Amino acid sequence: MRRDVLELRQFYASELGRAARAMVERKLAEAWGDAAQQDVLAVGYATPFVGVLMPRARRVVAAMPAQQGVEVWPAQGPNLASLTPEDGLPFTNALFDRVLVVHGLEESSDPVGFLREVWRVLAPSGRAIITVASRNGLWANTEKTPFGHGRPYTRSQLVELVREAGLEPSGWTRALYVPPVGWMARWAEGFEQVGSRLWPGFAGLLLMEAVKQTYAVKPQGHRQRVRTGRPVLAPAPGAVSRAPNLEASEHPALRQRLAPPRRRS
Repeated sequence: MRRDVLELRQFYASELGRAARAMVERKLAEAWGDAAQQDVLAVGYATPFVGVLMPRARRVVAAMPAQQGVEVWPAQGPNLASLTPEDGLPFTNALFDRVLVVHGLEESSDPVGFLREVWRVLAPSGRAIITVASRNGLWANTEKTPFGHGRPYTRSQLVELVREAGLEPSGWTRALYVPPVGWMARWAEGFEQVGSRLWPGFAGLLLMEAVKQTYAVKPQGHRQRVRTGRPVLAPAPGAVSRAPNLEASEHPALRQRLAPPRRRS
């Protein structure tokens, strides 16, 4: 069961949620920059992280699963968030250059189908970042945060899932080393710097970038042996077929054609 949108909003308004937001925003900027002149889609509950892309991006919209609920986003200006079914994003094929998935995959009832929808709306050579709770991290083992619900993943599990959906992993990283304790959020920056060096496997989040690759396949012919059936009644060798009741003498044209040539004197 997915977390309610009000629960997610409350978490990201807390000090611990703001720390998680800052860590993920940094990784997003390292991968995509400011997404200048790009069409960006935020799937799940990724709106806290894509707001920084809006000044330079061509378009930024959000799609929130129906089981989770939707909120008006952004707070100022026209609403850019929509309530969507998990297995059918209401967008045309190959529309977005970048897709960010947060709080989307872990609680999906059909993870492969979920990512195939991401593949469908992603433009050729477009890139998606899938953010999930790391199975070995502390955040997956506590239910006090939204990352403690649903199905966490290891890197190898996420690679296999992404490839099954038709995407090709191109890079990955970890984030959120601070323990999921509210009063420790003020030291999140220090944990991030030390944890990536001393205990990288205990990060709370796993971020994987995947690329939509399209190939032009040229069909190739294959030689195939064809078996032909043997006729039941084969013609006898040397036999000459002759139409019934047809005499060459009765037709002048045939008589001239079949007559033996004259011998020259």
